[in-house]
Amino acid sequence: MTDKMNILFIMYDQLRFDYLSCAGHPHLHTPNFDRVAAMGVRFTNTYVQSPICGASRMSYYTGRYVHSHGAAWNGFPLRVGEMTMGDHLRNSGMDCWLIGKTHMKADADGMARLGLSPDSQIGARQAECGFDIWHRDDGLWAYGPDGFYDEKRSPYNEYLKSKGYDGENPWHDYANAADDAGSMASGWIFANADKPANIREEDSETPWLTSETLKFMETAKGPWCAHVSYIKPHWPYIVPAPYHDMFGPNHVPAATRHASEREDAQPVFEAYMGNKIAQAFQREEVRNKVIPAYMGLIKQCDDQLGRILDQLETSGDIANTMIVLTSDHGDYLGDHWLGEKDLFHDPSVKVPMIIYDPRAAADDTRGTECSALVESIDLAVTFVSAAGGEVAAHILEGRDLSPWLHGQTPEWRDFVISEFDYSSTPQGAKLGLAPRDCRLFMVFDGRYKLMHAEGGLRPILFDLHTDPNEFDDLVKSDPDHPMLDKLYDYLATWSRRMSQRVTKSDARIIQSRGRSLRRGILPFLADGSEVNDELIEKYRGPVRQHYGPEQD
Repeated sequence: MTDKMNILFIMYDQLRFDYLSCAGHPHLHTPNFDRVAAMGVRFTNTYVQSPICGASRMSYYTGRYVHSHGAAWNGFPLRVGEMTMGDHLRNSGMDCWLIGKTHMKADADGMARLGLSPDSQIGARQAECGFDIWHRDDGLWAYGPDGFYDEKRSPYNEYLKSKGYDGENPWHDYANAADDAGSMASGWIFANADKPANIREEDSETPWLTSETLKFMETAKGPWCAHVSYIKPHWPYIVPAPYHDMFGPNHVPAATRHASEREDAQPVFEAYMGNKIAQAFQREEVRNKVIPAYMGLIKQCDDQLGRILDQLETSGDIANTMIVLTSDHGDYLGDHWLGEKDLFHDPSVKVPMIIYDPRAAADDTRGTECSALVESIDLAVTFVSAAGGEVAAHILEGRDLSPWLHGQTPEWRDFVISEFDYSSTPQGAKLGLAPRDCRLFMVFDGRYKLMHAEGGLRPILFDLHTDPNEFDDLVKSDPDHPMLDKLYDYLATWSRRMSQRVTKSDARIIQSRGRSLRRGILPFLADGSEVNDELIEKYRGPVRQHYGPEQD
């Protein structure tokens, strides 16, 4: 390999940590995910900074906790001026490109205040989360009586139209709907999840984005970081043939849930168990249709990953390309009486993380697993390190994973943090809470998991050693459980971290200590003997002109 390597940062939206064969799934065979795992390290305890698309991704892209960057939910803008992975990597001499989804909302007010035009290079990068854009496609091109959900241009819709798919929104009418005896069967309806999407498989979303990735890799000049960000297996849960019937109800596991979870439930958990998506996934006929489609979407993702790996091997670029496979959050799929994501059970907040490092230093760890507590913000630091840059530790809050990749055992964190702001949701309104009180925090130390709720609501506590399924909320039986103090101390330690002094590094502060003395700032001297003569020589000597009162 060359001294400078590329980084292929692949994210799958809403991919559970346990829906891969290398993670032990009993029915879903994913040979290409397994292929990368055999080449690299699979991190088995990786947690996102928020179990919701937008906030999670902003943490990946900034390398900072949600509490630091402030974009706490979907549609919350990332404030103008927030440094991103792209900024850090460009400082290290590496380009940073986007192919796919970010869920980024630009701070239009902040850009206008500073006079930043989105048409300028700086303005475009501010509006696109620091990336240069090959294709941005957030994937949900829904449209209703008030128009499109996403008002941006859809490159995927334009592609479909160029291939002969008609209508205003072929994304839905073909890629996310079936032909049911001449009637459109929408993927928005769970009852249609077992039907094949009415599209040629090679024209569906995942192959399209893969083809764009291959085009990028054929033409890009390195070193580069390419963020390839798939919308799938995120809903709508519908997939083209032949993936639509590869799996069936016989491959659907029993839901990981227990009646005790609904007894005296913590109020936020109870509110989420009562929402529309949870009620749908509490129905077995929904799970029996949706989960096979979800598995088919993952199988298609795996096959398309194979195309990328094959091209890297054919070109020889696999020898100098770091490959990262991960997700922005998981999917409950009916576990814990819930659907979608949002809360802090492992199916929602824990994600896959597989890293192939081509450097010889990683040879001894190939095909291994690492159980260290990893946070999603660790990737940004790892990428800057891999690019040969200096990590801006006063900005980036994650930790470099390179030592684990290279067979070392570094001093490491004792706990991970995740946050969730549900102020924009019906659950916040249902609980009658002010927006500032609709916030949750998770602290997990590898055994005990705490969910703290603002607004005066009680916490939740699980012991994953004795209760790996997270059924038994220990606070129900013991409101003063001894582990609460330890985890709350961790939360307090985290909350006191230095997170907002981002304009001056520790090194610059240390370098500047005492420099004012050499620039003539000499306060509080009793007689001048406290400092070297060199520092005070400009303040000594004869008076050159006299303007004061006459002296005797």
